[in-house]
Amino acid sequence: MTVSVAFLDLKAQQARIQPELRRRLDAVLAHCQFVLGPEVAELEAELAAFCGATHCVSVSSGTDALQIALMAEEIGRGDAVFLPAFTYTATAEVPLLLGATPVFVDVDPRTFQIDPAHLESRIAEVRAAGKLRPRALIGVDLFGQPADWPALSHIAGREGLFTLDDCAQSFGATYRGRPLGCAADATATSFFPSKPLGAYGDGGALFTESAARAALYRSLRTHGEGTTRYEVLRTGMNGRLDSIQAAVLLAKLTVFREEIAIREHIARTYDQRLGNAVTTPERVPDSTSAWAIYAILLPDGAARERVQASLKQSGVPTAIYYPRPLHLQPAYRDHHDGAALPVSEDLATRILALPIHPDLTEAAVAHICDSVLAAVG
Repeated sequence: MTVSVAFLDLKAQQARIQPELRRRLDAVLAHCQFVLGPEVAELEAELAAFCGATHCVSVSSGTDALQIALMAEEIGRGDAVFLPAFTYTATAEVPLLLGATPVFVDVDPRTFQIDPAHLESRIAEVRAAGKLRPRALIGVDLFGQPADWPALSHIAGREGLFTLDDCAQSFGATYRGRPLGCAADATATSFFPSKPLGAYGDGGALFTESAARAALYRSLRTHGEGTTRYEVLRTGMNGRLDSIQAAVLLAKLTVFREEIAIREHIARTYDQRLGNAVTTPERVPDSTSAWAIYAILLPDGAARERVQASLKQSGVPTAIYYPRPLHLQPAYRDHHDGAALPVSEDLATRILALPIHPDLTEAAVAHICDSVLAAVG
């Protein structure tokens, strides 16, 4: 029997939520308030309640969320923004767009989260060089798990750094019994369609406990507006979330907790079936994961190539997150100070992501596990 495996199956999810999705979309088509319609305010309230944050400001993408948060702190030329080298490009491109300099930090070899000890050494190096002002830390909750926010916040507090949690892959995860969303001065997330909570286009949100920051985010997302549309208080951007995307997200929120539980069940199955054959992800202690990505490690690049080719023949799609760390990317090489980041470089050669989404059948999960075990021999 042939088993069909999709790396991501948005069609199956759409079928499950069709009645609520249709109701929500029809409401938008009826009122025609396509920008900042009532669904946007409703979504912000629902998201804030979900993660326990005081304020939520929806925006047009996860990248725009990062940019608005840094713009609000007036981070720019001469400022150093510390962030992991092993993550998606959006985290690093935003500081450069604002004239600041990304300072790359290595990650833990087993959880893939930013390494607090290496962060401390990188801050000391920047201070000793005297060319940049340490201003901010962007911690990334990679692949669905949380970064070590107590340690990161302690370091940032001592060093006077603004903390921004890039939670693009991990909205819905928890750490020490609390949902992510309040661990840093501000939290940014993404609703790109492939995320655990994804829209049908781009979207994002910012969370903060500060009323002043939330008000500033709302102004910046709407061209720097003041109390009226044509009062322009500052240079902003067009970063609003469309009502249709808010409607989609409200429909998906009705099944979000259930979907996270299914992702966890699949991850545990992978752990149990594959743990003796490949290196499976190490859990961050006292946390739960949103499991945006389940990544295994192979012995080396050649082994990964063989396993990936074998899985493709078996009908199992895979992906590589990430094939090159940021400090080695052409866009960032000239901005990197040359510091050695061996863990990020090693992970890039050995990591391989398996399908994980709430519409994988038990038969599909079994086929994936069987295929991996056959591929590694």
